[in-house]
Amino acid sequence: MKVVIAGGGAVGTFIAGELRPAGHEVSIIEVEPSRVENAKLTNEPPDVEWFVGDACEVENLARLGLAESEVVAAVTGDDEDNLVISLLAKQEFAVPRVVARVNNPKNEWLFNENWGVDVAVSTPHLLTALVEEAVSVNTLVRLLSFEGGRASLIEVTLASESPAADREIVELGLPRDSTVVAVVRKDRVVVPRGDTRLQPGDEVLVMVTGESIDDVRQILTGA
Repeated sequence: MKVVIAGGGAVGTFIAGELRPAGHEVSIIEVEPSRVENAKLTNEPPDVEWFVGDACEVENLARLGLAESEVVAAVTGDDEDNLVISLLAKQEFAVPRVVARVNNPKNEWLFNENWGVDVAVSTPHLLTALVEEAVSVNTLVRLLSFEGGRASLIEVTLASESPAADREIVELGLPRDSTVVAVVRKDRVVVPRGDTRLQPGDEVLVMVTGESIDDVRQILTGA
């Protein structure tokens, strides 16, 4: 898979360092020449192609071969830049998947399909969700949003009084546009099947749409 990362700071280099050993072709475009020069000298992360340039300019993205890329990650430290990069990637180069970093949580509402963003990652909101997930029982917690909020990954830790407790997944009557993707039980991950019986204390992760989330909440929490 060909991946282009806009932003060669700590976040961008970390992502590249994780993707390259998995066999992906990774390029980073960074506006600061000294950062690119240092990365090339140290070969860190290894085997990543670096380019100097402003990723908000179409000609620089064309030079990178963005039209052949399968994923673009806009992870600069500036939300305005990340939005412009996402929009160019989607509208000018028809990149199939665009992931964008949200630096200021107040700007998250902008990171949607209108700006070419398929997945927006807001670290403060994600941390809040993870903290809430750690302390909440029988409460639906939204972990991640996709496709401009049309789909979400949610988590519910089942209470003993949950209507889903001690029942098989197939018996729950979940909406067609929702699916249980994992069950975490006593520090191990259970790959869910129709006959998987949910237990009190299970952390149930479900992919839902905006239309199905309320039904899923009712089924899992009774609220």
